[in-house]
Amino acid sequence: MTTLGPTFDRNSTTDDVLTGIDLTGRTVFITGANSGLGQETARALAATGAIVIMAGRDQGKLDAAVAAIRADLPDAELETIICDLGNLASIRACGDEARARFAKIDLLINNAGVMACPLLRTADGFEMQFGTNHLGHFALTAELMPLIEAGANTKGSGRIVNLSSRGHQFAPTDCNDPNFTEQDYDPWISYGQSKTANILFSVGLEARYGQRGIHAYAVHPGGINTNLGRHLDAAMVAELMARVTTSDAGFAWKTIPQGAATSCWAATAPELEGAGGVYCEDCHVAAVDDQSSASGVRSYALDAQSAERLWTLSEQLTGAQYPA
Repeated sequence: MTTLGPTFDRNSTTDDVLTGIDLTGRTVFITGANSGLGQETARALAATGAIVIMAGRDQGKLDAAVAAIRADLPDAELETIICDLGNLASIRACGDEARARFAKIDLLINNAGVMACPLLRTADGFEMQFGTNHLGHFALTAELMPLIEAGANTKGSGRIVNLSSRGHQFAPTDCNDPNFTEQDYDPWISYGQSKTANILFSVGLEARYGQRGIHAYAVHPGGINTNLGRHLDAAMVAELMARVTTSDAGFAWKTIPQGAATSCWAATAPELEGAGGVYCEDCHVAAVDDQSSASGVRSYALDAQSAERLWTLSEQLTGAQYPA
């Protein structure tokens, strides 16, 4: 790892962490780019000169996000592509289209997600949170890996950022019943399992591709009031806030530019060059901590054997095939 760069913290914004970063000629692919953190990440990276591919389920919402970014950055180089992470056929179609349209992907930011929804199933029968947050991104990344490999020869390229959450502390991933077909469904346990899976996926990617110059990072953006919480009723919000404030007396909501900062930092920070498989929060690599509920990453989320078990299960469930 290279010499440490500037010091950032929970108050740093996307523009703060990208000061002096030039991504001219780089191509960035962002899921869930039509709103919230994804849209802000797209705006901020486009401002550095990157070509940004904005992926989402709804073309109208993507077009609105493009218009909003171009109102601020008229010369932004933006592309859109349809991808429903809850539908393997849509993911495969997205992969086919991406490989036909684009020569490479330098940075992949797996940003999209769903939180604490009722028990729902994806088009392929997976529990919605595990199916969207993890399996959908697992399958999409496999589709895009040839393009990521094509971009990995450039210094600072070849990075995959997977949005996780401090919610991973709610539960380790249960590979025996990840789709809640045998146990009673709990929306927060499901969310925690999916967010742990995002970290284990980063560990698995690093084990397979780190020596090839492709590095993976899991990111906790912080608490941000976005449409991610659209499934929460008043009682669930109260439960979440009680849980958060009990463990973190200094908790405060982040703005969207603050929330997207750690994604942008993980995607571009020079001090992360050549090293991945880590969990980042507040624009730094978090410490392993099995006690604190206010910070850090649980050791079970970085466990290599758990990462391998999840990888095998994910291949079996999705049929995704990664380049050897």
